[in-house]
Amino acid sequence: MRVRFAPSPTGALHIGSARTALYNWLLARGAGGTLVLRIEDTDRARSTTENVEHILEALAWLEIDYDEGPISQVARSERHQELLQQLLDEGHAYRSNATAEDVKAYKAQHGAERGFRGEAQDSGAVRLHVPDGGETVVHDVIRGDTTFAHKHLDDPVIARADGSVLYNFAVAVDDLDAGITHVVRGEDHLSNTPKQLLVLEALGAEQPIYAHLPLLHGPDGKKLSKRHGAASVQELRDAGFLPEAVRNYLALLGWGDTDDETILSTQELVERFSLERVSRNPAQFDVRKLRWLNGRYLRALDPDDLTARLEAYTGRDGLADAVAISREKVQTLADFWPLAGFVFDGPADDPGAREKWLDEDGRAALADVHAALEPLDPFTQDEVQAALEGVVAARGAKPKQVFQPIRVALAGTAVSPGIFETLTVLGHDEALARIEHALRP
Repeated sequence: MRVRFAPSPTGALHIGSARTALYNWLLARGAGGTLVLRIEDTDRARSTTENVEHILEALAWLEIDYDEGPISQVARSERHQELLQQLLDEGHAYRSNATAEDVKAYKAQHGAERGFRGEAQDSGAVRLHVPDGGETVVHDVIRGDTTFAHKHLDDPVIARADGSVLYNFAVAVDDLDAGITHVVRGEDHLSNTPKQLLVLEALGAEQPIYAHLPLLHGPDGKKLSKRHGAASVQELRDAGFLPEAVRNYLALLGWGDTDDETILSTQELVERFSLERVSRNPAQFDVRKLRWLNGRYLRALDPDDLTARLEAYTGRDGLADAVAISREKVQTLADFWPLAGFVFDGPADDPGAREKWLDEDGRAALADVHAALEPLDPFTQDEVQAALEGVVAARGAKPKQVFQPIRVALAGTAVSPGIFETLTVLGHDEALARIEHALRP
């Protein structure tokens, strides 16, 4: 098996393209095959070196490796010209100066559904001859057979008048030369497939196996975009998602195993993935579901591993203790600092929280807390918990009437890790200093 991932470097790697890359990678790794990375950079105005680097960076972050490439499509121009001339010499293609108006006039004469047929000329763009009769059938593992009657197909332009080849010709030649056996790509390419098959047929090549993947939508049923939470791999990375969780989630967008499991390791995905189980229906990308899945992965990490990832993500060192008390409350790496950053940077400034919890009753409770904590030695979590529960009992209060004023004093907000754990991580002196500050007029 030889598969390829062939992105156009016209921007960041879209999540839908990342899923295409993942499916090709899973197929290759599961079958002991080869994954070829081809950069389809024929759009010179939009294809930039920077965008190529973005694609390579995104694939590296997702840990999707490839066996051959990256191969530049433009760098293969000499080969494209060679086979273009072959088709001209063999009569499979012809030059034509036909304009859009000429095509329109032809259809007005022969019927709107009739494919355009031109006359060979000495100059102009190169068009591929499409037979008047018969049909081209795309055999697709996911969608079944799709038939395109030749009489409805225009003779497609495969090269401009200056000799530069167009996308459908270059793709067919590149797939042929790379020995691609399975073409797995988005269903938006389905309309291109008969043109590419006609090129392959003219070159005497066999048809590869096709699989056109359903497109990704947001929960509202519309095409996936930034308004749904993220549109590119880099945005997911920057939002604090883990690559292994993203791989798991992307794999399940349109594909499912027989036992309907949600959490599958990458190795399990490699062993179980098959094109035959990919749905024809559009899949929904829901960032809320990804957050939930990412949280499961995050909490399953070894504490040292999670700490290392958070230190790399935040650019801060010495996070181990804060990570230990926060891991149950975060779903992404980005959730950590808003939750626990106060441990290092001091309390946040939340006027609403102060007004609600540090009123007269709250300050009175906080004074009792200070009195209970001040003599503690050792300042352990068990000792702290016992002291605070004693304050709650003595005041005949609900726990939150005591704990929330403490939380606001320590964190500056009404949200933090567990109060006993937070006090212990801050330590006796720092915790009491923050409580004293909150009690000042």
